[in-house]
Amino acid sequence: MPVYLKHSQLLCGSAVADMRHAPKNCINVGIINNMPDGALKSTERQFLNLLNTAAGALALRVTFYGLPEVLRSDSGRRHMDGFYCNIQDLWDHPLDGLIVTGAEPRTPNLPDERYWTKLTELVEWAEQNTHSSLWSCLAAHAAVLHLDGIQRHRLRHKRFGLFSCSQASEHRLLDGVSARLIMPHSRWNELSEADLNKCGYQVLTRSEQAGVDAFVKQRKSPLVFFQGHPEYDANTLLLEYRRDIGRYLRGEVEAYPVMPRSYFDSQTEVAFTALRERALSDRREGLLEDFSPALLENKLQNTWRSAALGIYQNWLAFLADRKQQRVITRRPQQQAAPAELVHRRTFAAGAD
Repeated sequence: MPVYLKHSQLLCGSAVADMRHAPKNCINVGIINNMPDGALKSTERQFLNLLNTAAGALALRVTFYGLPEVLRSDSGRRHMDGFYCNIQDLWDHPLDGLIVTGAEPRTPNLPDERYWTKLTELVEWAEQNTHSSLWSCLAAHAAVLHLDGIQRHRLRHKRFGLFSCSQASEHRLLDGVSARLIMPHSRWNELSEADLNKCGYQVLTRSEQAGVDAFVKQRKSPLVFFQGHPEYDANTLLLEYRRDIGRYLRGEVEAYPVMPRSYFDSQTEVAFTALRERALSDRREGLLEDFSPALLENKLQNTWRSAALGIYQNWLAFLADRKQQRVITRRPQQQAAPAELVHRRTFAAGAD
């Protein structure tokens, strides 16, 4: 079901192919939500909130899609049946922009995942049917593997927490964004900057501790990649950490999870450290009862929100420019836009 976002208001949409009620010059963005069932609704909320704020005065239409190959519980399938469009509806309906989320891996090798073939089809489809696409975390790893054979590397420990990043190059996506920014990361794998550079990718932001953060590849439809998660809410890392502790206490994993870096205040870190010591000697799920997320959330701040908004504002502005250029090129030659405007509105590295 599409959702319209305009002037910070959410308006219900109609069927995927029905644009009769869409505002004039509406920007159409599709989101392929591959997150596990427990994160479906929170991921929807995170992206809608971020896009809604970043859109400003732009009219924005957002449609969610799901890959049937991603394993779902009965409740997950019911939710998607009620609020998501069938992926088959996407193929014949070009979008201005596409966002593809990560997924919880089931196999060590990405090509062995059930959804691998469909995900690679999305990469090729986006090239011909969008002005630009965003690929998050595992989806970013899958896209670069498919496009250029770049393999991700398994980390010894989960890359988890808040990491200070700096701009590595000039790009329109970073216009107005601070030269140093904070970004959440939550992943078990990483991509080598040397491998990306060798294959023509441009690294936008990097961290001394976390490596490559955001990067792009200039193609017919530019691809934007995030190893971090600018869309995260302030409490997302807390909920992930609590989930991982629960998995350990239930015996689903053998190793106790690492605490998110630079995220909690000192008092909370002491409390979670004490919990770890108790869990290692008395492994039972009831230990988590004293760590209600609601009791900790008022201590958390979204220190990456400004950078996330800046990046998404620049991306949406690019989509709007590309959409307008397409309209202009369909007009008679005497109505074409000035060359200066067309040149200024490119998405290539170093534009503007």
